[in-house]
Formats: sequence, C-alpha cells, structure tokens
Amino acid sequence: MKLIGTQAKGIKAPIVKEGDDLVKIVTESVISAAKAENFFLSDGDVVGVTEAVVARTQGNYATIDQLAKDVRKKYPDGVVGVLFPILSRNRFAIMLKGIARGVSKMYLVLSYPNDEVGNELVSLDQIEKAGINPYSDVLSEAEFRKYFGSVKHPYTGVDYVEYYKSLADNDNIEIIFANNPRAVLKYTSHVLTAEIHNRARTKKILKEASAKTVYGLDDLLTKSVDGSGCNPDFGILGANKATEETIKLFPRDCDVFVNKVQAEFKKLTGKTIEVMVYGDGAFKDPVCGIWELADPVVSPGFTKGLLGTPNELKLKYLADNEFKNLKGDELKAALCDSIRCKKDLTGKMESQGTTPRRYVDLIGSLCDLTSGSGDKGTPIVLVQNYFDNYATE
Repeated sequence: MKLIGTQAKGIKAPIVKEGDDLVKIVTESVISAAKAENFFLSDGDVVGVTEAVVARTQGNYATIDQLAKDVRKKYPDGVVGVLFPILSRNRFAIMLKGIARGVSKMYLVLSYPNDEVGNELVSLDQIEKAGINPYSDVLSEAEFRKYFGSVKHPYTGVDYVEYYKSLADNDNIEIIFANNPRAVLKYTSHVLTAEIHNRARTKKILKEASAKTVYGLDDLLTKSVDGSGCNPDFGILGANKATEETIKLFPRDCDVFVNKVQAEFKKLTGKTIEVMVYGDGAFKDPVCGIWELADPVVSPGFTKGLLGTPNELKLKYLADNEFKNLKGDELKAALCDSIRCKKDLTGKMESQGTTPRRYVDLIGSLCDLTSGSGDKGTPIVLVQNYFDNYATE
C-alpha cells in the first residue's frame, strides 16, 4: 500500500510578461523543481496554472475607455440599469468605472443584505430590526441611509455604496437597492446584468418582462475593440483590475494551451500529465460567509483526463456497518476488495458524505488554496496522487 496520498506542491516560476513562452516556462519550472527537490513525475499527475499568468502572457488587457466604447455601442440610448454586481474593489469597481464612462445615466441596483457571493451590505438582524422585506422592498439610496446609515464591509472597511457612487462619470450613477430584477424596469428598459453565476436566469426574467435591451458582463468585450484584449466566452466576467485605467481579462483559448503543455510534458518526460488552468476556488469562508468564486468557472480549460466526478466509497461507513466485525489485516483486505470491485455508486448508502463535484472544481480549488493570491510566487501547482485511493499499491 502506498503510504502517502494527495500532495499539492506550489511551484515557483519567473514573473511572466506578454509574449513569454508559457508552455516552456511551465514545463521547465515543474521539471526543474522535481530535480531540485528529488521527486518524480508520474502518469496522472496534475499541473495547474493560474489564469492570471495565462492572461498576462496573452496580453489579454483592455482599457476602460475601450470598455466604455463597447458599452456605448450596446446602449446607444445612453441610459442603463446595472443589476446586482458584487462588492469588490479588485473585480467590479474598475468595470463600473468603464461602464459609467460609456453612458449618460446609470441606475445601479445593489442586492441586499448581501451580494451574489456573500459580501454583506447589512446584516439580517439590521434588516429585521428595520422591518424591511428584502424580497419585495425597493429602497432608494436616501431610504437605505435612513435605515442603515454608513455601512462598511467587515473585512475591507469600505463603504461600497459611497465608493461605487464615487466612480460615476459626471455624477451619473443613481443607486437603488432591490432583489427582484424586474424592479429596474421602473427606471429603464435597457439593462446590463452584472451577475456572475445567476446571469442566465436574470436575463431570462428581464426578457420575459419585456426589457428592450438585455446584456450581461459576459457580452462585453467578446471581440476586440480598438486593439483591446477580449474573451469570446466570458466577456469581462473573471476580469480584474490591472491599473487605474486597465483591466486584465479572463484568459482565452485555454483548451489549446493545456493541450500544448500536456504534449510538451509527454515529449520531455514520457509521462501523461493532466493540465488545467484555474482561477478562483469554489469554497465559502465560514467566518464572513463570502463565497470565493468570483470567476465564471473554476477552470476555463483542462485536458480530457480531468473530465468527470469522483465515484468513492465512504470507508468509515463500511468499517462501521458491513465490516464492523473485522479488524486489522482482515478489515484492510475487505476495504481494498470493495474499492477494487466498486461500480457506479450514485445514490448508494456506502457513498454518502463523499463529494461528487467535478474533478476540475475540486482540484482547481486545491490549486487556488495552494498558490494563494499574494506574494507566494507559485503560479503553478503540481498535484500528485490525487486519483489514488486506499487500495492503490
């Protein structure tokens, strides 16, 4: 029996720039780390590459003036309702600045008591004390301030209502608080949904409610504007702040990239290494309630060996039930036999409590936690033994 299970290793790499050969950088960094730290690569190992370095080497950037030009094209009337953005200085604020620059009037609708990924504007206790029904009540900024005063994010200390208002172009942002997307139609029939994960449903609701123009962040900069970067699949979803006037978009053509990296590993090592590009992990902070996933997907590109979901037995369930009278080597042998003989466990009691999420979401979350988002300098993560189990020899 192998005595070590899943391992995740952060691999340090050079700081990349536009035009760098990232396929070469990734493969050389992993192979050099293996030689220096005396470990070996094996078939089925997974190499994750953070989306940020992929986008950087692609030069997938846009200015907010280029974004504003695309907004003007899509909303020639000059008036837009922007629905349900997340509260983020790094993510949405820079986009809001560009969108505001592209219109004459914006009705910015903030969901409350929290945004789509759990950032809190006000607490449920405050909502209840004020006698507000967030499912039906629509509040103006003045009404919101009357009930709740100045509200600051518990982690960042930012009053996002004040901050987002400050990003207006010639004071052209009016903030409204609501949770029903139809509420915006009282102000304008031209709508941009800024949601990440609920965007398809919101677009459907608005179209059924006879909104005249309906787009999402995934519809902006899907094509290059005046030489800008673009993303045909996700638009500006997954983008974040690069400078005060530019955004870095989510990388494009990731499937092409991961297959090239896999082929290069095969050529250099003889091993079949699975490769993925990863962004935000899919997990929720238990203290503040923020759901980490501010990207449209955990992985925008991965090799075919990462398709699927786990099909796992719950060992402690078997040990406490079917094999409760066994101990030591007999118990070990029975568990290993069960693993080797397992079939589709969907709905089976012996799989209860396992995690049948997609491999790319599970491994991508592991990579995100391993590499961090600050100064670790490990934009590449090597995950080994992930597909091993208790019976692996």
